[in-house]
Amino acid sequence: MDSPKLLVVEDDSASLELMAEVFTSLEATVHPVNDSEAAAALIGQQKFDGIFLDLEMPKLHGFDLTQKIRKSSWNKTTPVVIVTGHDDRETMQQAFAAGATFFLQKPVDRQKLSGLFRTVRGAIAENRRRTMRVPMQTDVRCTVGSREMRGQTWNLSQGGIQIEVGDLAPGTLVRLCFRLPASSTVVDASGTVVWSKPDRQGIQFTHLSNHHQEEIRRFLTRADESSSS
Repeated sequence: MDSPKLLVVEDDSASLELMAEVFTSLEATVHPVNDSEAAAALIGQQKFDGIFLDLEMPKLHGFDLTQKIRKSSWNKTTPVVIVTGHDDRETMQQAFAAGATFFLQKPVDRQKLSGLFRTVRGAIAENRRRTMRVPMQTDVRCTVGSREMRGQTWNLSQGGIQIEVGDLAPGTLVRLCFRLPASSTVVDASGTVVWSKPDRQGIQFTHLSNHHQEEIRRFLTRADESSSS
């Protein structure tokens, strides 16, 4: 896996510097930010692999920022670590309800940060596989009602596929059949057209068998490992 890209949001300069130093030493690319409103703007502009954020910040509270992350198009599935001096059950429940993935109690030190990073790295890898798009050119059969069309795939992710089959309007329910490259697996999937251009259509999967989900996951994992080697 390539170096994970982390956003660290902390208004305390000493804590921000420590977190940036530790994560960088663990081969992450770190974007340190000491302003929660500036962080809110970033999450709408860039994709991050993990986000660490302080809870008690001026301007925009950590709970509010977490909710914005979960509503963003870029980072709605990105693992979020809430960092706070509070250790009561109510705060933890609020953090997870807002969309936090992990919880780290202050004061932070190198050992805590290193241990949590190794845990978060697994979630980062899984999220990457779930959201990454891998180029894939293969024949696809698309069925809409009684109409059957044939075309080409462009790329594949865990949640959907881009294809070129002709005139498909957004909202159209489709059934797709395609073979994974270098595999005997023929995927049979149902989906919805989420966007359409003259030369390409985006399909979000609505139904895949467990077997086909696992085969797609393996295909994406192999592609991720090949690109990192």
